[in-house]
Amino acid sequence: MARIIDTAPGCDMPALTRTPTALEARGLSYNDEVKAATDHLYEEVKDFITPMEWPGIAPLVHGINKLKTQRNAVILAHNYMTPDIFNLVGDFRGDSLQLAREAANVDAEIIVQAGVHFMAETSKILAPEKTVLIPDMEAGCSLAESITGADIRLIKQKYPGIPVVTYVNTTADVKAETDVCCTSSNAVQVVEHVAAEWGVDKVILIPDKYLARNVAAVTDIEIITWDGRCEVHEQFTADDIHALRDAHPGVLILAHPECPPDVLEASDFAGSTSALSNYVSERSPNKVVLLTECSMSDNVASANPDVEFVKPCNLCPHMKRITLENIFDALTEMKHEVLVDEDVRVQAKKAIDAMLALPNPKTARPFETGLAPKDIETLSPA
Repeated sequence: MARIIDTAPGCDMPALTRTPTALEARGLSYNDEVKAATDHLYEEVKDFITPMEWPGIAPLVHGINKLKTQRNAVILAHNYMTPDIFNLVGDFRGDSLQLAREAANVDAEIIVQAGVHFMAETSKILAPEKTVLIPDMEAGCSLAESITGADIRLIKQKYPGIPVVTYVNTTADVKAETDVCCTSSNAVQVVEHVAAEWGVDKVILIPDKYLARNVAAVTDIEIITWDGRCEVHEQFTADDIHALRDAHPGVLILAHPECPPDVLEASDFAGSTSALSNYVSERSPNKVVLLTECSMSDNVASANPDVEFVKPCNLCPHMKRITLENIFDALTEMKHEVLVDEDVRVQAKKAIDAMLALPNPKTARPFETGLAPKDIETLSPA
């Protein structure tokens, strides 16, 4: 039998405490105002957010959108953001090239970069008069961290007279040592343009060795690269593709060019995140796989409900550091401002401007698939 023991005189009962929820800690609740302002948005994310979860998300969405108006702020949301950020609070959405163009032209006082640190630096380089915030300063990039400005200086000493094309997935100090930047959308275009402009048949394309090898496979320009890679895309293998085809007959495999070359060799289509998205929306395949970051698949699936998606994707731990909660906090407290030394900024801007000055193709040029991998010279830190 249970016994009830009274407390002795003078003994205080311990107070029961509860940690505030994320909403309570921010003074938010799912009230009538929030419901009226956001419930119609649920349709856009219903395949990824359950009705039970929505009351915990809607107040953050409403709060962020109110803060954007109050602060004259915009959010640049990369394709790898989760659907709640991408669809419900992102003002401009796309790949790194699209967001770079928006950062240069956006009419706002504050830019919140829903992406990783090098993207926020790019926004600051292009829009120095604006305040650029990133919700988490630890949102980095394995590829960007693989190389430094000092490495570029040594490369230029070793290969004088050879243009250096640097992927935008790099830090500002690396861009500052570069002749022109590129993205996966325009890497082939930039390499061929700069080779013709300099009158050379050799170009240094860094730091992603897989992107460089995939570019080398579709151009006559000799490519020298760096031993860098994306920790998300390097995990995909040709064996994964064979297993997917066995498990899902008739499935179309779409790969990002940061994947290893044997993955592109076994795929049906390859291109930047914007090219992958356009392929699905324009061709409406019955069943498709996107070999890239998980949230990219979710966002493309949301825009193409009639297409069946198989999702053997990999999460980017750096992109996933960006959340509705820390976007709200960044705008509330105006914190995590990204700054770039002015001398570095001016030099880096020249490389980005050289890229943005190129004709903007209506559609991103895809990479060829089915090609045998091509070995190229690959440099690494001394």
